[in-house]
Amino acid sequence: MDDSPYKFVQGLSRGLSVLRALNQADGGWASVRELSLTTGLHRTTVRRLLETLQKEGVLRRSASDDSYRLTYDVRGLSDGFREEEWISEVASPVLGELLVKVVWPSDFATLDGIDMRVRESTHRFSPLSFHKVTVRRRLPLATTAAGRAYLAFCPDDEREDLLSRLAALPGSVLNGPARYSLMKLLDQHRELGHAHNNGEWSTEQRILALAVPVMLDGNVQGCINIVMLRSALSLAEARKRYLSALHAAAHKIEEYLIAPR
Repeated sequence: MDDSPYKFVQGLSRGLSVLRALNQADGGWASVRELSLTTGLHRTTVRRLLETLQKEGVLRRSASDDSYRLTYDVRGLSDGFREEEWISEVASPVLGELLVKVVWPSDFATLDGIDMRVRESTHRFSPLSFHKVTVRRRLPLATTAAGRAYLAFCPDDEREDLLSRLAALPGSVLNGPARYSLMKLLDQHRELGHAHNNGEWSTEQRILALAVPVMLDGNVQGCINIVMLRSALSLAEARKRYLSALHAAAHKIEEYLIAPR
């Protein structure tokens, strides 16, 4: 029996339940609908609570897909904040600036297991996009520009571990000659300072993409790409037009990462 003389504050309890649900959500993000299903609260109630928590600075609404995500300030409340979310929070406005310069859509992705996972994206806003929503999408390491950028610029021991895990997957072709060829390609990417894919991603053969890493203390924190249609321009043209802006975007995020917090 509760002998407390104070009344139960239902609004606070509901707000905490929303925070807990967001903390436990896959990737640390969720939509109003998903949070409503998880908490059992009406969507209008969830939306109202989310807007309040956003004003308090402990979560934010992503323009990429209208999902809600924990912010860096939530560290003062719990340990549920993921470092990838802080970096993607920093990356979001940089991607917006990049979109203005290049028009083609871009993604910011981080390593998630043996895939890259899109954290932020401008596909929703680019008039040249052919995928309006890519946030949360998984990108293969070996065949996408973002994945190859990660493999090319991560430490050698990490690269070896990731390639071994990929080779152990059922049906993997990353054994023998194929693995050697990929290693040579990754070395070329590292030497050039960027990675690309030009139709090699089997489910997206129309795509041409460039990607560069975001580095901190010798480790890859994530990768930024620019996604184009192969029918619109060649790889050489894409490099000439967009690599400078892509590198500048990555450097800007890196500057944020090393700044005092």
